[in-house]
Amino acid sequence: MHLVIQGAMLADDDLRQLAQLAGAQRMERLAPGACRLIGAEQASGIAEYCARARLDFGFVPENRKLADMGLLAIDMDSTLITIECIDEMADMAGAKAEVSAITAAAMAGKLDYAESLRLRVGLLRGLSQGALAHVYDERLRLAPGAETMLAALRRAGIKTLLVSGGFSFFTERLKTRLGLDYSISNVLDIEDGRLTGRVIGRIVDADAKAAKLRSVRDELGIARDAVIAIGDGANDLAMMAEAGVSIAYRAKRVMRSKADYALDYAGLDGVLNLFV
Repeated sequence: MHLVIQGAMLADDDLRQLAQLAGAQRMERLAPGACRLIGAEQASGIAEYCARARLDFGFVPENRKLADMGLLAIDMDSTLITIECIDEMADMAGAKAEVSAITAAAMAGKLDYAESLRLRVGLLRGLSQGALAHVYDERLRLAPGAETMLAALRRAGIKTLLVSGGFSFFTERLKTRLGLDYSISNVLDIEDGRLTGRVIGRIVDADAKAAKLRSVRDELGIARDAVIAIGDGANDLAMMAEAGVSIAYRAKRVMRSKADYALDYAGLDGVLNLFV
């Protein structure tokens, strides 16, 4: 096994101590903030050390290659991008505190996602359609390392799927902008330039995300083990269970404990370091 250590900063002293804990044979620097410890063993004390040093860690099979993967499925809000779009929309409607509280409860698995979305969208009734464009243009930012990760996936011939319980206004723009291959999201009902407070069609919840991943996976003829899934909340768990490699990115506790890997400090480009 390889032990991959990464974070915003990675000091040589931390590496030496972690290499000793893991009984690693040698070190391979991947980037200023990332290193692979070759021939490492899963020993006690590694998780605790990394938590104190604010470092991500993951044990990776030595033969796992990025070129062997075929599909990446990634959540949008607070994963591919740094914001929750609906919270920012609610800010313009004067309801951010209420909507953010519902969002947090849903992402932590304390509230049914579909019901939470109906409640939140209902609070946006009457909001101008122009507010969506303002959120996209002025507030939406890609997560650190997102473009680097996506560029590497394209070079490796890996297809990309953007799965979101958010809204098509944002996913379709990101799909075009970033050259993503597939997407699924909710469609807001708009009349006379204003939100009605409703969503058109079936709400994209955890089951819908997982079903879309399976559909694309089957369409492409890709095995489960060749799928990477990245998310941050409870409504991503079903989707991530359909993947060979699951990654919790800046995730809620319910997600972090069930994913294969967690990236709390490295950017999305840290995903690439989990493969050789």
